[in-house]
Amino acid sequence: MEIAVWKQLAKQTDKISPKPEPFSSKSSKKKAMGEYDAALPELEGEENLIAAAKQIVRALGSKKNLTDDAKKILAELGTQLTTITSISENEVDDEGRLNVIQEKIMSWETDQSMHLDFGPNEANEYINYADEVRKLIEKLEAMCLKDDGERELLRRAHDVLQTAMARLEEEFKHMLIQNKQPFEPEHMSFRSSEDDAGSVISLGDESFEESQVRDSASRNSEEYVVDLVHPVTIPELRCIANLMFISGYGHECSQAYVSVRRDALDEFLLILEMEKLSIEDVLRLEWGSLNSKIRRWVRTMKIFVRVYLASEKCLFEQIFGDLGTVNLVSFTEASKASMLRLLNFSEAVSIGPHKPEKLFPILDMYEVLADLLPDIDSLYADEAGARVRIDCREVLRRLGDSVRAAFLEFENAISTSTSTNPIAGGGIHPLTKYVMNYLNALTGYRETLNFLLKDHDGEDAMSLSPDLNPSAEEENTREGACDGSPLALHFRSVASILECNLDDKARLYRDVSLQHIFLMNNIHYMAQKVMNSNLQSIFGDGWIRKHNWKFQQHEINYERTTWSSILSILKDEGDSNSSRTLLKERFRNFYIAFEEVYRTQTAWLIPNAHLREDLRISTSLKVIQAYRTFVGRHTNHISDKHIKYSEDDLQNYLLDLFEGSQRSLHNPHRR
Repeated sequence: MEIAVWKQLAKQTDKISPKPEPFSSKSSKKKAMGEYDAALPELEGEENLIAAAKQIVRALGSKKNLTDDAKKILAELGTQLTTITSISENEVDDEGRLNVIQEKIMSWETDQSMHLDFGPNEANEYINYADEVRKLIEKLEAMCLKDDGERELLRRAHDVLQTAMARLEEEFKHMLIQNKQPFEPEHMSFRSSEDDAGSVISLGDESFEESQVRDSASRNSEEYVVDLVHPVTIPELRCIANLMFISGYGHECSQAYVSVRRDALDEFLLILEMEKLSIEDVLRLEWGSLNSKIRRWVRTMKIFVRVYLASEKCLFEQIFGDLGTVNLVSFTEASKASMLRLLNFSEAVSIGPHKPEKLFPILDMYEVLADLLPDIDSLYADEAGARVRIDCREVLRRLGDSVRAAFLEFENAISTSTSTNPIAGGGIHPLTKYVMNYLNALTGYRETLNFLLKDHDGEDAMSLSPDLNPSAEEENTREGACDGSPLALHFRSVASILECNLDDKARLYRDVSLQHIFLMNNIHYMAQKVMNSNLQSIFGDGWIRKHNWKFQQHEINYERTTWSSILSILKDEGDSNSSRTLLKERFRNFYIAFEEVYRTQTAWLIPNAHLREDLRISTSLKVIQAYRTFVGRHTNHISDKHIKYSEDDLQNYLLDLFEGSQRSLHNPHRR
């Protein structure tokens, strides 16, 4: 380089020598050469040569008699020498600075106990050193490097940067782990459905009425965010992430984050007692255990999506928010395994046996997932989250299919329910209680069931019900019998199936009167359950009136079957002068028949007090009136000793009927 400078300098100085004499006198020339000679001994190497050249240019430029061209040439030469000096100085500075940075970076490598979270000064210093290496690499790569020394400098810079990035990756993970905030789901405002868990129910279980308490927390819960990592570390984490990404180590940073947060998500699910279960494991579970796990899943999903994943998404945005969509990809990678684990459990539940008792837990799962679907779509909005979004919808569809299948199985179970022995006393059959309370509990899922059942042809639903022929349906609709919704059609179908089954069960009683008591009890229970519950708006007033009429008809038929033959004994057929012997026989036959009814029907049961009292009053009016008339007509023809019971006695005895405790008039055990 120095040879070229001197050649150029010689050439230029030769050009600028004025004619005839470059110096005005011999003394001035001698003075200039003296300055030149004095400068030469001090110049050594390239830097000294450049400095000497600059001094000569300054000396020549100080002359007053230079032409304009000479001045221009000297100015250009001075600029060239300044540029060469700057480049040389930078080369020295880059290498020296790299040496300093490398020493600092390597000092951290030898002391692995040092961490960036010891204090902001240490963190900033290390990050600044790493950033300087990055900038140096950018600078060197922008230059056209021809010298081996320069290439070696670039290689060394890359090595130092790689070492720094590896350490920053470890520090990134260390800070995430050490500054993790405790998450306590028991303090969340979500009510645990397990707290409301009732007994395991099955077809015919009359305790169903109090066993199903709907967990509606999912409708009222609100999304909110908690700090999963201590807020004070967020700026440093964001700074490291930004530096690693602009340094070309974004993938390593993302993977570090994903590995730490994926473990945190797994740990959170363990806290919520959501163990990893394969589909085969779920299918092998007993119903009691499965029901408990379903309730736990319902609670977990609400907290996991609305609180934990929302907080996780916020954490990603705080750290990676300056880097565009990379945060979405990292978030998806960190959380999708846990999300798919929860979805796999619900999928396993959906493909299991579709027993009626599974309908409510599956409905809870369906509603929770449907309710969370907008949240899930928002959390996994990017292309990387497409699988989660698709799987959620597929699982939701399968849960919907399971709901329909379980409901149809419920209808089928009612129609095929058989009994070999009748219910003692003709009371309310457990199946009646189970079905009506089951339907009432389903009203809490009215909107969901209407949506899921609407795909089924209404004709198919009506065909299940013998009472619902088209003309009858039109009449019922005019009377406001039902709202015409899919749910109403299916509920009416279920009620009709139940009535058919009750007719079959009534035939198990040999006593026709008891058959009517049984049907009266059960139809009255159905009508009252509908009238006094949320079922009223579904079945409608027309259905209630029809079934009130039905149980009243059974009440009338009971009186006719039981008392018509007995009261016929007291009926005079125009012969008021019957012989005393015949009168005695008629009194005796009446008392025998009455005592038999008393003995038998005190064991019969009418659970509803109002219905029981109504039937007693109706029966008493007929029996007492007929007895009073008969006794009054023949009181002069027969002695009092043949009149075994007074009117008051009979009326009191009639009050003992339908209590479910058998008695005898020979030993009535009066209350």
